[in-house]
Amino acid sequence: MKNIRSILILSLGMTMLSCGTPQSEFGVYRQSDGTVGVHAPKSAKDTEAQAAAVLECKKLGKQGASIVETRTTVNDRFPMTYIFRCTSF
Repeated sequence: MKNIRSILILSLGMTMLSCGTPQSEFGVYRQSDGTVGVHAPKSAKDTEAQAAAVLECKKLGKQGASIVETRTTVNDRFPMTYIFRCTSF
């Protein structure tokens, strides 16, 4: 019974991971003013863009990211750009 429950939980977790947008599809960059920009593909959600920004902020020694600006672009591949400020908490 424990094996069946473990397999069920593992398969559910894998299914949830496969539903997200792959990290390789995001364009993450640092700006000179200390903010982090994220170019998001069409299929991405706001929370996925924030997760990509948090990963970049952690490389800078910060704990999280808060959104500063959202804007649309004329780029077909990356129609949305998000600007995040890295936070210490």
